[in-house]
Amino acid sequence: MKTVYNLVKITCFLIVFCSNSVNAQSGFIKQQQNDFTINNKAYHFIGTNMWYANLLALPDGKGGNRSRLLNELDFLKKQGVTNIRVLVGAQGENKLVNGVQPVHPALQTATGKYNTDILDGMDFLLQQLASRNMYGVFYFSNNWEWSGGFLQYLNWHKKIDDATLAKKFTWDEQQDLTSNFYSCDDCKNDYWAFVKMILKRTNKLTGKKYINEPAIMAWEIANEPRPMRPAAIDAYKVFLQQTSLLIKSADKNHLLTLGTEGYMGTENMQVFEQIHADKNIDYATIHIWPKNWGWYKDSTFKNDFQFVIKKTSDYIKEHEAVMVKINKPLVVEEFGMPRDNFSFAVNSTVEYRDKYYESVLQSLVASKNSGSAIAGINFWTFSGFGKPAKNETPFWKEGDDLLGDPPMEEQGLNSVFSSDTSTWALINKYAQLLKK
Repeated sequence: MKTVYNLVKITCFLIVFCSNSVNAQSGFIKQQQNDFTINNKAYHFIGTNMWYANLLALPDGKGGNRSRLLNELDFLKKQGVTNIRVLVGAQGENKLVNGVQPVHPALQTATGKYNTDILDGMDFLLQQLASRNMYGVFYFSNNWEWSGGFLQYLNWHKKIDDATLAKKFTWDEQQDLTSNFYSCDDCKNDYWAFVKMILKRTNKLTGKKYINEPAIMAWEIANEPRPMRPAAIDAYKVFLQQTSLLIKSADKNHLLTLGTEGYMGTENMQVFEQIHADKNIDYATIHIWPKNWGWYKDSTFKNDFQFVIKKTSDYIKEHEAVMVKINKPLVVEEFGMPRDNFSFAVNSTVEYRDKYYESVLQSLVASKNSGSAIAGINFWTFSGFGKPAKNETPFWKEGDDLLGDPPMEEQGLNSVFSSDTSTWALINKYAQLLKK
């Protein structure tokens, strides 16, 4: 009898162990009106931007740092951060784009050519997210130069020559050039081929097709897709509609969003509402960049701070009202604030950033408690255990640690490091409030 009892114990243990280790997730995240749900239970989350996760996940000897990745995922989970936003992969190799060396290695090295090491890294990342009951939002491309993005597609299809691509653009030049993507059929076809390749992939480690991976919360068409010029709005809307239909036709399991900044990127609120009303779009995103949008001056930052808080609150509420109207969730997907005194140093203070973060975290909890549309946030940006290099300039160079600040931005400026104890205490506090 004792032997039988022990066999039963062992069998039960193995069932539980296998269930937890093979697939911690119990289902896909779904959209139900203006909520996210998992198995019909509401899902509200605090997440972060970790665009570089696929690169850390590169196989040993291929340029990755899997031990750092695992430590960072464990750290985030402990802090109550259960969602990361990740770049699927960069476009283009060994060229300057708008005067910037883009992220590399790239996933798409040329038209129709892919770095399979990065795909293997994504396999590993998805496996590790699943084992921790964490989720990823994966964006396919970029409006901006730091990962090649739309400008690289235009270059590949001879809409921008190499010399023009490499030089530093004026803002007018960047708008003019990037807006051409939406009227470039070859560029769009190349982008769609890339998307199809990702959606058809089978994870070598889990044996699951990507479209069946519960660790993927959502696909995102691009990081901050903008028409860039009013004349491109119609073509922009058609591209988003066509891409949304393509993705949803191939993948019925995962959520889909566009990756917009809100009306600051779509030209006006009417366009923002129109593109998110599409039946194939499950939720909307907004990004908030007080410094980039000129809401304050560096020299008067402390005096302007309360104005920045109000502007941020107003921006969130305006978009929240639209999403309540169309009955879909809203995610505040990027919001950032430099370290105190615009320092890049890991040991610098973050008093004002903490105050700014808390104002956004309060919006999330208030929305949850009132049944409104804000369902999650992803702060910008997580740099974990990385360290800024002491270069002659504050910008990224090959061989430096990957940080959340992309290559064309000062490394460390908007970063949240593992050592920012006050910020983590704040995040953990609100993560606990979300559970109530």
